[in-house]
Amino acid sequence: MAGERIPMTKLKQIFILYERGESLEGISKHIQASRNTVKKYIRQAKERGLTLDELTSKENPQLEQLFASPEVDRKTRYDTLLKLFPSIQKELRRTGVTRWLLWEEYKTRYPDGYSYTQFCEHYKQWSESQDATMHFEHEPGDKVFMDFTGKKLPIIDQDTGEIQELEVFVAILGYSQYTHAEAVRSQKKEDFIEAVQNALHYFEGVPKALVPDNLKSAVIKADKYEPDLNETFLDLANHYGTAVLPARSRKPRDTFPGGKCSYPCIPTHICSFAQ
Repeated sequence: MAGERIPMTKLKQIFILYERGESLEGISKHIQASRNTVKKYIRQAKERGLTLDELTSKENPQLEQLFASPEVDRKTRYDTLLKLFPSIQKELRRTGVTRWLLWEEYKTRYPDGYSYTQFCEHYKQWSESQDATMHFEHEPGDKVFMDFTGKKLPIIDQDTGEIQELEVFVAILGYSQYTHAEAVRSQKKEDFIEAVQNALHYFEGVPKALVPDNLKSAVIKADKYEPDLNETFLDLANHYGTAVLPARSRKPRDTFPGGKCSYPCIPTHICSFAQ
């Protein structure tokens, strides 16, 4: 019967055998319990986000208390999480805020809530349903998208011990998602131009168009129809025989697919796009 209770020593055997890849039927025969009972305990462990090490390290009374508690109603739990998504989406726009941090806060408030993987999957489905956008098809060598990450990279001078914060420049080829990233001293025109040149040398070629975000080093004044571009940046583009197509103001999707950089070129605690 699915509702039968089993000793905690057998309960630990369920998780050990399951982690080793044993089938539900095999576990059932091994511990002499019904298949549905085995399935129920595995499901409860997953819903609570518990790992094998956590389960096997707990004393029997702790396991007894954990699995004796009534199951959380699935619909109620999902509805609770669903109500949090708008505020989660808003928080993720802030520099330094990650899904992991928000999930930890969620689990603190709701200990019986979803595991991190389920949390992210439900949020992804909700986000896609809330934000329908056009899918861009990129051609090889067509565009390179570029911007600064927004969060600086601290370095330490080995001689003086002084901490200096550097800007992080990222350039991405739209079709291949081939990525160049480098730390520069500032977002000033000279450092920006040098970083763009380094990116083109790194890619070993020039795309048909450069697509910068509306940073001052590239775009003096943002405008939907006729942006005022930096003359030095235009000279660079003319020198390499390419065009400049600035992203629309306040439209991060024009610069990075999905509005956020998902490329593992630099750590997420540095790159504000990678949150």
